[in-house]
Amino acid sequence: MGAALVKGQNGGVAQARVVVSVRTEAAIDVSALLVTAVGKVRSDADFVFFNQPAAPGVVLRSGALEVSFAEVPAEIAQLRTVITLDDPGATFGRFAAPVATVADVSGNVLYEYRIDGLGSESVVIALELYRRGAEWKVRAVGQGYAGGFADLVTDHGVRVDDAPDRSEPDVPQSVSEPSGSDPQVRTVPGEAALSFEKRQKLDLRKRAVAKALISKDAFGIRARVVLVIDKTGSMIGQYRSRVVHRVVQRMVPVATQLDDNGALEAYLYALSFAKLPDITVEHSDEWSRTYLHLSGTHAGIDYNRIGGRNDELPIMRDIIASLRPGDGPTLILFFTDGGFANKREIAALMREASHLPAFWQFIGLGRANYGLLRSLDEMTGRIVDNAGFFALDDIDRVDDGELYARLLGEFPDWLRAAKAAGVLR
Repeated sequence: MGAALVKGQNGGVAQARVVVSVRTEAAIDVSALLVTAVGKVRSDADFVFFNQPAAPGVVLRSGALEVSFAEVPAEIAQLRTVITLDDPGATFGRFAAPVATVADVSGNVLYEYRIDGLGSESVVIALELYRRGAEWKVRAVGQGYAGGFADLVTDHGVRVDDAPDRSEPDVPQSVSEPSGSDPQVRTVPGEAALSFEKRQKLDLRKRAVAKALISKDAFGIRARVVLVIDKTGSMIGQYRSRVVHRVVQRMVPVATQLDDNGALEAYLYALSFAKLPDITVEHSDEWSRTYLHLSGTHAGIDYNRIGGRNDELPIMRDIIASLRPGDGPTLILFFTDGGFANKREIAALMREASHLPAFWQFIGLGRANYGLLRSLDEMTGRIVDNAGFFALDDIDRVDDGELYARLLGEFPDWLRAAKAAGVLR
């Protein structure tokens, strides 16, 4: 048992390497701010969090901060440990007081700080390691930030604006795979171009996708991901209220975890269809502004030509034509407000497509009569069940965990069935 600290108290740290961790019954993220004598980071690279787990002298591993004082740059005066609740609506007052510890690399606790008195806070600076001459010390802080996480990091000089700083060159990133029991998710090129705030939201959604896949024993699988969006006139409310834009943002994390290049193939359809450029992480907002329209001409595409009524056969046939026996799996995310009229022809296409390596996940947007889509699971004459459907009266009321659980619920079952039937190798 190490020395117990109370708020404001400090103590010396003689060890060259320490581990800072926090015990709590709440689900939290641990992060660190490396700040200069004026209390600011030198750049965003001095902020350690789940999507940027290392800075000079500090590494975030399995929820703890490993600190090597000799590697901390001389300009850095303090290392501030921050704890943030995962649940955006939760506060620390709902849970027992968290306990921050500083231990040596062998696990021997040097200091322990029980952070009492927390109430409405969701973000807290737990403690800080700071220089005093040539030595390092620890101070119990326990300071909450009522304004939230973005305010805290902004106050410390971290950039959270939506526009990335193009004066800094992009750093190529390789895709990182989960290792062992580490819950890390895949990171794809382009994420470094996002602002901190967008990286944080993306990472939370990637974690939700990973959790959905883990629950179905499908974490680590690779699949082509295709997004199809209804552009019929009955969707006008979904476009005007930007529901469709938010659909795109919530589908991007699925591609980062499944597709080899982390991008979404994209189509808009009505009577005919348009094959659009792929949606990438760093350009998804720009993509939505450019391509999500019901009429007019945008980026050289005549949206009036695509039509205002629905006919699913052309777009389905085009996707089916891109599938080949022996290919890897494809996941088709098909968003529509229903109205499938060519029931016999569509049923025949789905039977034909059941021999090909693709799963069709249909998602209903808005309150509509989905007819054929609701009977997909009972459709006979298919070598495997290659389609699923669920309706969302209001997708904005469905949290990410539930959305991805439903979106990816049947896909892993199809993978196993398709392999057993020889549709997948």
